[in-house]
Amino acid sequence: MQVDRLDVCAALRRATAIALFTLIAPFGSISASDVAQPMADDPELEARVMALARDLRCLVCQNESIAESRAPLAVDLRAQVREQLGAGKSEADVLDFLVSRYGDFVLYKPPFRASTALLWLGPGFLLLGGVGWLLFRLRRRAEEPLPQLSDEERRRARALLEGAPSDSQEQQP
Repeated sequence: MQVDRLDVCAALRRATAIALFTLIAPFGSISASDVAQPMADDPELEARVMALARDLRCLVCQNESIAESRAPLAVDLRAQVREQLGAGKSEADVLDFLVSRYGDFVLYKPPFRASTALLWLGPGFLLLGGVGWLLFRLRRRAEEPLPQLSDEERRRARALLEGAPSDSQEQQP
């Protein structure tokens, strides 16, 4: 009788999981495209907006450009870029405005300055440090003397390699 209850409970769990999956699965496929949809009537302006938006980091997501992000701040920044470009400002003017407002972090490719020097030079320093450490360790290893085996250890190793039992194996019952 106990086994039957376990089978029924397992069957109910399985049926519940299938039902939940069936109800939830259709909603998982509903998604927006990777890039924001155009909002300007002028396709040339929208192309400029999206090109510039791909070079700007979403300050909320931080790993997406504002062209890809769905965060409200990214939507606002795209609208601001669209408004400024529509007003006749150049891409450089828009970038200068956003950098003055949000700092170099808004740029995916920040300029080389004293404040970003570690960002640009850090990977090179880490690489040089790693290569230097590797060379140091290899030199130290080359200078270390090889371990010397005693005559007894050599005899036992030779016996093991040849497949002959060593003295310690013969002595064991």
